[in-house]
Amino acid sequence: MKHYDVVIVGSGHGGAQAAIALRQAGHAEPILMVSRDRNPPYERPPLSKEYLAGEKPFERIMLRPEAFWAERDVELRLGCNANEVDAEAHSIRLSDGESISYRKLIWAAGGDPRRLSCSGADYAGIHTIRSRRDVDALRTEIEGGARRAVIVGAGYIGLEAAASLRTLGCEVTVVEMLDRVMARVAGEELSAFYAAEHRAHGVDLRFETAVEKIEGENDRIAGAVLSTGETLPCDVAIVGIGIVPSVGPLIAAGAAGSNGVDVDEYCRTSLDDIYAIGDCAAHANPYAEKSVIRLESVQNANDMANNAARAIMGDKREYDAVPWFWSNQYDLRLQTVGISTGHDDAVLRGNPAARKFSVMYLREGRVIALDCVNNTRDYAQGRKLVEARAVIGRERLADLGTPLKEMV
Repeated sequence: MKHYDVVIVGSGHGGAQAAIALRQAGHAEPILMVSRDRNPPYERPPLSKEYLAGEKPFERIMLRPEAFWAERDVELRLGCNANEVDAEAHSIRLSDGESISYRKLIWAAGGDPRRLSCSGADYAGIHTIRSRRDVDALRTEIEGGARRAVIVGAGYIGLEAAASLRTLGCEVTVVEMLDRVMARVAGEELSAFYAAEHRAHGVDLRFETAVEKIEGENDRIAGAVLSTGETLPCDVAIVGIGIVPSVGPLIAAGAAGSNGVDVDEYCRTSLDDIYAIGDCAAHANPYAEKSVIRLESVQNANDMANNAARAIMGDKREYDAVPWFWSNQYDLRLQTVGISTGHDDAVLRGNPAARKFSVMYLREGRVIALDCVNNTRDYAQGRKLVEARAVIGRERLADLGTPLKEMV
């Protein structure tokens, strides 16, 4: 059985950053990165944006040139899954049948996109956006003439895909079970602004509506039957309704967890010498009132990777990173800092009609999050307010004449 000092499962942002951070900290022992993806580590956010729209080739979204990994003695085992974990023996069994041992294991496997559960959900032409392979398949269909798209889910992925498909000339209908876009991550004012933008670009938005059945022709999607009884003819569908954390082997090995795998403040699971980071790691987040949550973001993946690497190198620090997110849709750049869930007040700073404004979220008078549209200055300066949980009057927060940095 081949042995590695550290085995990393997953080659997304978290897995790649874990390897980089270990080497930067002076780790010199063998590192193996196992990934079911067949490509060297690459950025995931552009998949629903510039890569789907054809504005960036794959080479421009790679996290590092392919030679980088060999130069740093990080072995890549691509197109291979980690099927079983034996925590007591410190070994994992791969999908090719090989077993390997480790001293430390970092689980950065992310998640699998949720699929439609209705009749016809297995027809050709139904896509998700999680990997390069997913988007390449979708682009091939669009280049082949697919022009009518139904997108299920009005979160970041669904709306970014809608914007990209509109730039490619597709007819787009977005179907959302809740009553507004980005309902899980944004306040009502921001949702209304983005709904208006998408409608202005020709996107048909259907709220409080579900897809109940997929109709097909020759085993290929031909239409989506809605809960309203209407059938939307379509050539392709994109499903953007969240992910299922890829933690099965860890849970089977005895790791604690229900929504993902539970980790402590050092990103350690309940299993000895096994860490988990990124989308699949449930942790008590200090910016969510210590609620145990999973954060699906590049920031969280990178910062957790750094924490796990430091802990492995003997420099344990509690995870205390400020959450941040971003989304590009048309010419709008949304930047978010903090977690607005549970806010009891929201302050509008600026004028949405000017397409440059911020929404500041408060809980018990304290600033807990900002959504900034085409407003990088507020985003950068507002971070300090979130870190400080600052208590500032509503009128002052709304005053454009006072920079946020003067309120810290």
